[in-house]
Amino acid sequence: MPPTLDADAVRTWCALALDALGRAREEIDAINVYPVADGDTGTNLYLTVESAARAVDAVFDGHATEGPGSRPGLAEAVRAMAHGALIGARGNSGTILAQLLRGVAETLTPGDEGHRTLDDAERLRQALRRAVVSAYEGVARPVEGTVLTVAVAAADAASATGGADCADVARAAYEGARTALEATPGQLDVLGRAGVVDAGGKGLVEVLGALVGALEGGKPATEPLPAAPPRATRAWAAEGCPADLGGTPVHGAEPAFEVIYLLEADDEAVARLRTRLDALGESLVVVGGDGLWNVHVHVDDAGAAVEAGIEAGRPHRVRITHFGAARVAATHTRERVQRAVVCVVPGEGLAALCAEAGATVVGVRPGEAPASGELVEAVRRAHAREVVLLPNDAELRHTAAVAAEEARTEGVRVALIPTRSPVQGIAALAVHEPGRRFDEDVVAMTSAAGATRYAELCVAERQSWTMAGVCQAGDVLGLIDGDVAVIGEELASTAETVLDRMLAAGGEMVTLVLGAGVPDAVADRLRRHVRRGHLAVDTVVYHGGQQSAPLIIGIE
Repeated sequence: MPPTLDADAVRTWCALALDALGRAREEIDAINVYPVADGDTGTNLYLTVESAARAVDAVFDGHATEGPGSRPGLAEAVRAMAHGALIGARGNSGTILAQLLRGVAETLTPGDEGHRTLDDAERLRQALRRAVVSAYEGVARPVEGTVLTVAVAAADAASATGGADCADVARAAYEGARTALEATPGQLDVLGRAGVVDAGGKGLVEVLGALVGALEGGKPATEPLPAAPPRATRAWAAEGCPADLGGTPVHGAEPAFEVIYLLEADDEAVARLRTRLDALGESLVVVGGDGLWNVHVHVDDAGAAVEAGIEAGRPHRVRITHFGAARVAATHTRERVQRAVVCVVPGEGLAALCAEAGATVVGVRPGEAPASGELVEAVRRAHAREVVLLPNDAELRHTAAVAAEEARTEGVRVALIPTRSPVQGIAALAVHEPGRRFDEDVVAMTSAAGATRYAELCVAERQSWTMAGVCQAGDVLGLIDGDVAVIGEELASTAETVLDRMLAAGGEMVTLVLGAGVPDAVADRLRRHVRRGHLAVDTVVYHGGQQSAPLIIGIE
């Protein structure tokens, strides 16, 4: 029976690709030298495919609840795969892989009747070709010798298979990709000097090998690489793929931060964002469509990159990694830094603030608390022998403890400081000193966090009983150290009452973190209020951008 390109094949492809990348993850991480030698390409690709696989499984699970005979179609499965990869894409290569999968989905879910009459082999050939064109649309400065080159070769080889079935097309693509991968050290100087093939390209070979396995009903293809492969051809450049892959990489000092976020924005705003981010940094990849995008860029000014996203639309799931001393150019041997800080924060502005202080950041979207695995992955990204973990949320304490324990099994010395609010995390970061002994640094950071009382202003969603009495939907609640202490009708006046209660116990510094959409006038009013009643108390204001609380207050 000939192989069938259907929803079951897509689900099997995702499962086999996840298994293959899991086995190859450490090897791919070890050869990661371009565009930044940060040793995480294998991990990023694994997490990207894991998100895709979860999305496909969710589609199948949804149909299972409708009865034993209900199953998703090919279009629904590939759309789920592409969407899952998009929202879970990590790093430069993971973001490009997500766009490749989006290109595949665009071709396998067409709206015209004529296309649906094509056989599976031709549909797969066209899908692989569209995938490459789509990926080039997302990469600002394509460079030869990377995952893009490998993808081109795969599509070229698939196009040359004639009337073969879809399994033959997949195997041809896999063989073409392996051949192109072997040639990458001769196409990109940094790879040649390190004596390695491109890490992202190797990951794509694993994904294509999994596709072969899914269509042949067996295990992923894992043949050894050829000894002397030719350069990839690009006969169909006129159809949208650039005829010259030789984009010019940026030389000189490497940027300090990797910034990644999901962005809800329209096409016109994203076009302006591409131009702005391209001027700010390098390794720019913006992928997606239909109002949802995944943005990846390496910059020196992380705050400016996030602000550009805020101007374009609504960014969320912001992840900012400080490369720091851990990056080692032109070598596949990466030394760990001695110490790093991992912060969990709820807003774009807070993410940029903590990243600029040198922390590895895990951004949080309202209602979507990070899992322990995401915190472990952040510890790995920090690539340090010693890590201080700041959860900045009382409800994340258990999750952070699980993550810390898992990271310790990997040889990392982890100290968990149970910060319950972002303002406690800011206070801890302010006294962080990597030059101190680890224990001394942890004690100082813990003391600073513990000396910071915190409050949060939020809006009641419904009537309920609180420690301050009964609140109605729409009331402004002032929570001090986690408990409702004040119920008011307006944000600024309620905040003034909260400040007075907190400062009655003393304080030297007030920190105000403004949420998304809160005007500066509120901060100005509160700053004047503090100055009138407490002349010796200083006030600092940050634009946190958090959606969960209009205002967060810290008193040190």
